[in-house]
Amino acid sequence: MTIRPDDRLLDAPMQPLTCRRCGAGVEVRKASWHQTSVQWNAEAAGTCQERRTAGAGVFPGCAALRESIVQAALDGEIAVPEES
Repeated sequence: MTIRPDDRLLDAPMQPLTCRRCGAGVEVRKASWHQTSVQWNAEAAGTCQERRTAGAGVFPGCAALRESIVQAALDGEIAVPEES
């Protein structure tokens, strides 16, 4: 069995992004216009208003951060790889 290295982060690395509403700083990776990965840290989780409101329950994601990511991608601040 051959193990293939995961080099997706080489093609589309995580990039810093600050939420335009609350200022939470996360790392974001756009694999396409339809797929986004977000890496939270403890400080960002404590800063995000929507995440704090969710408490210990299931956190489906932050609408304000989602809007910030979309706008950053549209503005060219976050790279979005070309789809083939």
